[in-house]
Amino acid sequence: MLENLNVKIYADGADLKSMLEEYKKGIVNGFTTNPSLMKIAGVKDYRAFGKEVLGLIRDMPVSFEVFADEKVQIIKEAEEIATWGENVYVKIPIVDTKGNFTGDIIKEITDKNIKVNVTAIFTIEQVKNTLKVLNKDTPAIISIFAGRIADTGVNPAEIIKEAVGLVKEYKNIEILWASCRELYNIFEADKLGCHIITVQNSMLRKNNLIGKSLNDYSVETVRDFYKDAKSLGFSIL
Repeated sequence: MLENLNVKIYADGADLKSMLEEYKKGIVNGFTTNPSLMKIAGVKDYRAFGKEVLGLIRDMPVSFEVFADEKVQIIKEAEEIATWGENVYVKIPIVDTKGNFTGDIIKEITDKNIKVNVTAIFTIEQVKNTLKVLNKDTPAIISIFAGRIADTGVNPAEIIKEAVGLVKEYKNIEILWASCRELYNIFEADKLGCHIITVQNSMLRKNNLIGKSLNDYSVETVRDFYKDAKSLGFSIL
């Protein structure tokens, strides 16, 4: 069922085994990583990991993030990452750790025809500022952290919808729904016309639940509760 949607699904993770498992299933259209996911996966050598991934996954976009926080070093890292493969996108945070907009960096990198994934975007103003500096001939992804936006009590749908409208005239720029919280977000993103959504591998494994009878699911849930209570030896009376 997911294969029939227009939104492209990117697997979000840094465990090579899981990445290859999703790659072989034929559901995902690309991959994203970040430093936090690499820490969880126990990646020790960033360059070696990146090159290994790109050596095995050559026909789909894969995003790798810079670690630096200063302009000169960020650009150097971006240039290095870009050499790892033709399908690599370099993730550049929208701001540095001091909150300064990285627009001049994004402009310089995309002017060099380096594909970017501008990440950690939370507001429509940040989307607009990004569009002002991107080289419109260079492929780019604008990653809006919808899940984290929702965590603050704000509905991210309006931001995604407006962002999609803003990039309609640019054939090389795509909007990405990041920090997916539940499988239903994929259907939300598709309805809004969002181009890409990142989904963690653990969530993709719930694909078999799509279309499941809610009545059957209700009975199964009650049975699970009953089974667990029995296994614990609980007694109220």
